[in-house]
Amino acid sequence: MGIKVIITGATGMVGEGVLLECLKNPEVESVLIINRRTAGVIHPKLTEIIHTDFYNLNPIADQLTGYDACYFCLGISSVGMKEPDYFKTTYTLTMHVAEILCLRNPNMVFCYISGAGTDSSEKGRQMWARVKGKTENDLMKMPCRNVYAFRPGFIKPIEGQKFVNKLYKYINWMFPIFRPIFPGGFCRVTEIADAMIYVTTHDVTNKVVTGKDIIALASR
Repeated sequence: MGIKVIITGATGMVGEGVLLECLKNPEVESVLIINRRTAGVIHPKLTEIIHTDFYNLNPIADQLTGYDACYFCLGISSVGMKEPDYFKTTYTLTMHVAEILCLRNPNMVFCYISGAGTDSSEKGRQMWARVKGKTENDLMKMPCRNVYAFRPGFIKPIEGQKFVNKLYKYINWMFPIFRPIFPGGFCRVTEIADAMIYVTTHDVTNKVVTGKDIIALASR
């Protein structure tokens, strides 16, 4: 039997890429995605729940039992946001989802997409880094088997993805040039998915997964 995973953020670039890779991977038996709007993907492995309020998952909680992992790819940019609003959408929302899932799946592995430069001290100058740092730190206290904070830098999407920022059309050329120079700062979304699957099926000591770690885990 393969693993059963929940993915959030499947209508974003990272979540969509992780979803597509999980559907291809024979180690993944089934995938549940929770979205505010449909991801538009149909696959025998896939179940989709449309739920508009991620601050209250209680109405669908009974459908969230029996899973081995959550790949939490839901997130927003902090650009133009005030700290209280960013804190609510990043910390408060994430912690609620984690609490609901870990309560019903105590043997779950929770993989959180954070970001390179996240501030574990929660005291730095960059607002987004402090908030992400607090989110990582408090997720680590959740009553589940393992929590991993993934900190990728530049992420290369899968060709043909629907939910990719138009900016990537102009900056994807950077990947083959800078990956050999800064391997820890440039990874593929497929590598993120493969690394998540690996830490679900193998206990890994480092709970903060850097770009270099992502590439190394994906290659195992």
